Amino acid sequence: MEKNQIPGIAVGLVLQGQTYVFNYGMASVEGQRRVTDATIFEIGSVSKTFTATLTTYAEATGKLELSDMVANYLPELADTDFGRLQLYHLGTHTTGGLPLQVPDEIQTEEQLMSYFRAWKPPYKTGAVRTYANPSIGTLGLIAARSLHQDFGAAMSHEIFQPLGLESTYLSVPSEKLSSYAFGYTKDKVPVRVNPGMLSNEAYGVKTTARDLTRFLKANMGMLQLGSTLQTALKNTRKGYFKVGDMTQDLIWEEYALPVDLQVLQHGNSAALIYNPTPVVAQVPPSSPRPDVWVNKTGSTNGFGAYVAFVPSKHFGIVVLANKNYPNEERVEIAHKIFEALSR
Repeated sequence: MEKNQIPGIAVGLVLQGQTYVFNYGMASVEGQRRVTDATIFEIGSVSKTFTATLTTYAEATGKLELSDMVANYLPELADTDFGRLQLYHLGTHTTGGLPLQVPDEIQTEEQLMSYFRAWKPPYKTGAVRTYANPSIGTLGLIAARSLHQDFGAAMSHEIFQPLGLESTYLSVPSEKLSSYAFGYTKDKVPVRVNPGMLSNEAYGVKTTARDLTRFLKANMGMLQLGSTLQTALKNTRKGYFKVGDMTQDLIWEEYALPVDLQVLQHGNSAALIYNPTPVVAQVPPSSPRPDVWVNKTGSTNGFGAYVAFVPSKHFGIVVLANKNYPNEERVEIAHKIFEALSR
């Protein structure tokens, strides 16, 4: 915190069946509000893991198939390169080269569909990993449409509420705004995320460290859930592509144990986010494994998040901060804690 001038951090741990939350610093510097168990943080792209879960939930209920083409659900994209993508490409960053963000000039769904109709992949689909918000955002749009709901309602009714997440939102309600932390830029300016096209689907979740530890417990099969939701959670961890030492699941990224810190840091580095990286398809996708480190980073302009879990150890860690700081340092925190507690 001192090194990166981070006002506040919440750390959640799942260990030996128990949940622990440790809070440090300020949720709001101006208001002198301390971080507590109730503090709500923006989690950026960790939100994508929830979107992936909604998608596999829709699949588990028979509403879609991840092997289907996009045009099956967005007929306005029939006979286009984007329409011919299979849904799993959208959730594994293997479309063939979408940009990291939806272009700023796109403000409506009609404009988005026009953009996708004109899109030509610069790489062969399924051959490279290009990390992108438009693809997973569109997958969320399709999943909600298949469930005949808008995305916010589908996420709340099918995922947040059944998981028992009591302080997890796409839009923080007015009665909870006093618990919503402010993020801080490198210039110490307080900020919160700006809504935009597909922002909810790609990076819009706001939640607490305690709720996120519960989400990790659900992903490790440690909660009593309905069979459909448990199947959905499990299916997000099918391995679709090998990316060096990392396996690309549906949004989740995993590594075989034991995993070296430098390997984890490289897998979560800016180089792998911003640069096209060759992949090797796993056909059929590999089944979820217990002896792996599963993780996801997330950032907005004022927040930095990291979550990781090891199913075989029933270990999970959540690190939420109200400042965006290097992914490599987030990974180091989690890896050091795991190594120490394993001993």
